[in-house]
Amino acid sequence: MTPTPAEYCVIACAEAWRDNGEVLASPMGLIPSIGARLAKRTFSPDLLLTDGEAMLVGLDGTPEGWLPYRQHLTMVTGGRRHVMMGASQIDRFGNQNISCVGDWARPKRQLLGVRGAPVNTLNNPTSYWIPKHSTRVFVPKVDMVCGVGYDRAAAAGPSATRFHRIPRVVTDLGVFDFATPDHSMRLASLHPGVTVERVREATGFELYVPDEVPYTREPTPEELELIREVIDPKGARDREVPGTGMNPGAAKTGAAKTGAAETGTAKAGGR
Repeated sequence: MTPTPAEYCVIACAEAWRDNGEVLASPMGLIPSIGARLAKRTFSPDLLLTDGEAMLVGLDGTPEGWLPYRQHLTMVTGGRRHVMMGASQIDRFGNQNISCVGDWARPKRQLLGVRGAPVNTLNNPTSYWIPKHSTRVFVPKVDMVCGVGYDRAAAAGPSATRFHRIPRVVTDLGVFDFATPDHSMRLASLHPGVTVERVREATGFELYVPDEVPYTREPTPEELELIREVIDPKGARDREVPGTGMNPGAAKTGAAKTGAAETGTAKAGGR
């Protein structure tokens, strides 16, 4: 029953919705979707799930109610939704880019576009899922702000900060939050088998690293059974985050000690 890397990511995503109550879970991506369904089946039974279009659905996908676009927007602007988005770029204050790479007037790469990212981030909790943690994604400054980070929300004033919250960023290496005095990104937990140094090398900005970094919690046997037998029996999760089971002893040690050279902040390697 040794968990795979993908299953640690599922657990980390599911934990984003713990204690959220009756809110609309909007997971964007495979592993966040598995995580949301796992959360509803276990520790967050009041979560609302959708078919991605116009229906509220139960655990088996059966429609339970109608969710017209007007009502959906009411939930968004009223803070009754917790979305987990992706990010092509993200910086140390949580500004997210999904629009373009390079100068927005003549971009090197055109991506999805801004879409609903500003409304999401200013009106309801917004977390992020990034399946490949690298310096291409974790950048000193995003090329275009789509999702609003803590520094820009603060600069805009109370109207922007009132409902702005980024609970967590989950990647294939660990979990990150913004629980620091200046709301800069912090390493909250490492997935077992991952080191602080590996995270540092994959991050293009200074990352706050506590003296001791806990490991992401293991799935319980019941959670593993739900993931493997009920929610994702075909193992699609392992195609998004490949790898075999991690060292089961890694999570038993409690926390990874960063050492004197890594206390406070860790400087990332070059891009």
